[in-house]
Amino acid sequence: MMKKLLLFILVAFGFSMQFSFAQTVAELQKNAQAFMRQGDYTNAVLILNRCIEKEPTNTSVGKDLALSYFYTQNNSKALEVIKPVLESNDADDQCFLIAGNIYKQLELPKESEKVYKKGIVKFPESGPIYNELGQIQIAAGSRDAIKTWEKGIKADPSYSKNYYNAARFYFFEKDYVWSILYCEIFANMEPNNNLVSEIKKMLLESYKQMFLDTDLDKNNKSKNAFVGSYLGVIKKQTGVLSNGINAETLFMIRSRFIIDWFATNNKPAFRLFDYQQQLLRAGMFEAYNQWLFGITENLGAYQVWVKTNAEENKAFLEFQKSRIFKIPLGQYYH
Repeated sequence: MMKKLLLFILVAFGFSMQFSFAQTVAELQKNAQAFMRQGDYTNAVLILNRCIEKEPTNTSVGKDLALSYFYTQNNSKALEVIKPVLESNDADDQCFLIAGNIYKQLELPKESEKVYKKGIVKFPESGPIYNELGQIQIAAGSRDAIKTWEKGIKADPSYSKNYYNAARFYFFEKDYVWSILYCEIFANMEPNNNLVSEIKKMLLESYKQMFLDTDLDKNNKSKNAFVGSYLGVIKKQTGVLSNGINAETLFMIRSRFIIDWFATNNKPAFRLFDYQQQLLRAGMFEAYNQWLFGITENLGAYQVWVKTNAEENKAFLEFQKSRIFKIPLGQYYH
């Protein structure tokens, strides 16, 4: 009986091993990626190393293996794996992002910057690489960071993080028009991001600071034509400023701005203003403004507004969930 059981176990084990070795690299990688999604990077490394043994030049496997090593804090091994991947013709922009982050983790910012710049040469439309490069530059105290983020916005206008970093830069530089525009774009692109509460506060404060100066045209530091058009329309709305800048007055200022902007011929197309006009026409613009400013300015008053205007608020939030906000290529005016 014991011999039969042992024979059964050996046969079963042999069948299992045969089945395992019969798996293709694609199947093994799929199993590894399942572990990666679960956060089990150690098991992912075990399987991906088997893949590499079978196909040493497989770029996709190498990328997954380097990323898994990175998440297990084995950065030296991650770097060893990613270096040959970067030389492959199949390397995508994610490979350069992984390599740059590995160098960053190893506290080698100059190497990280070199990798990102190399990635931009190969992938000039990759918003994520511009974002990461800008962060390396700003950490080093370089003002090239804002140029990099602006290039990212122009090349990949629907990637959100460049707007976030540029908005913060302009806010602290007191360039309030671009802070206003980029804050609001980011808030719409990622309405559920934890960073949005910070951005909303910055947006409200930017409006306050912009209107502090009675000569609004001083906000156009670089004599930008688009900013000039924006200020030319919004300064017509200063009559309500006697009530201060708050959710209610901003609703009035911004409503009138949109009406005037689209009433004037030859204004450049801008997705953010198109969206505001869409909400205004649909009767959801007040709810949108409350979502942007009310919740930041006075949470108690916002909650009262929501309770009093439950249907309008629900309609806006459902509409917001049903769409993805994107900026088309070509609508770049900086």
